[in-house]
Amino acid sequence: MIKFTKMHGIGNDYIYVDARRKKLKNVEELSRQVSHRNFGIGADGLILILNSTVADFRMRIFNADGSEAEMCGNGIRCFAKYLYDHGLTKKKKVAIETLAGIKQVELFTRHDKVVKVRVDLGEPILLRERIPMNGDPGMVIEEELQLNGVKFNITAVSMGNPHAIIYVDDVRNFPVQKYGPMIETNPLFPRRTNVEFVQVVGPGEVIQRTWERGSGETMACGTGASAVTVAGVLTKRTGRSITVHLTGGDLEIEWNEKDNRVYMTGPAVEVFEGVLPY
Repeated sequence: MIKFTKMHGIGNDYIYVDARRKKLKNVEELSRQVSHRNFGIGADGLILILNSTVADFRMRIFNADGSEAEMCGNGIRCFAKYLYDHGLTKKKKVAIETLAGIKQVELFTRHDKVVKVRVDLGEPILLRERIPMNGDPGMVIEEELQLNGVKFNITAVSMGNPHAIIYVDDVRNFPVQKYGPMIETNPLFPRRTNVEFVQVVGPGEVIQRTWERGSGETMACGTGASAVTVAGVLTKRTGRSITVHLTGGDLEIEWNEKDNRVYMTGPAVEVFEGVLPY
């Protein structure tokens, strides 16, 4: 049997397993099984808590389709809450190793439980070849993409994982389910991409929907909201500190001008615990 905890960051939900002392086999298939919303527990993916030789802990993230992701903003906030609330650490500042590097998180508690987490996501990656995205070297700002006769302007940003940001007039009624997978798997993106569809409300406020690589449309995407903040500055649509309204709730994002780093602040919630046969 495997003990698990289901958690979510504004609706972006994951199954957490403490794998520090238990070596799991066929993790990709396990993620597909537990993530299924009809035949499994139901989640956007599986996250493993592991020991690290270079940080306090190591996080591995598997999408609902079994593919491994470099980073997840909502996932790392819940990861930090798990560490503190389950007694793995009592530190309020924790270093977490990910495939996108070591991320520093700050925990805010109430009644000795974490209610909010601030994540230093580091400097955004803006060069096409590092996102990665095929084509001529340089930055990708409002580059035209034709899909079945429809023109999109894409701004590409990596927050350790790739994002394509597209601005639309009415995001709530936009056909994300149609165009999201087409852009995710477009040959321009050799490792596929997350896709953010964004409506600007004002210089400090946007509404975002995300088609997440390997999981489909999710209720929230923290690295996506961070990439959207960077794209808003690059395209002169928004300021460096904004509120991002996602389907599951709000995130506060800042692209700090002094250190060039992106900071994300938002809630983390534990849903329930359980065990599953393995």
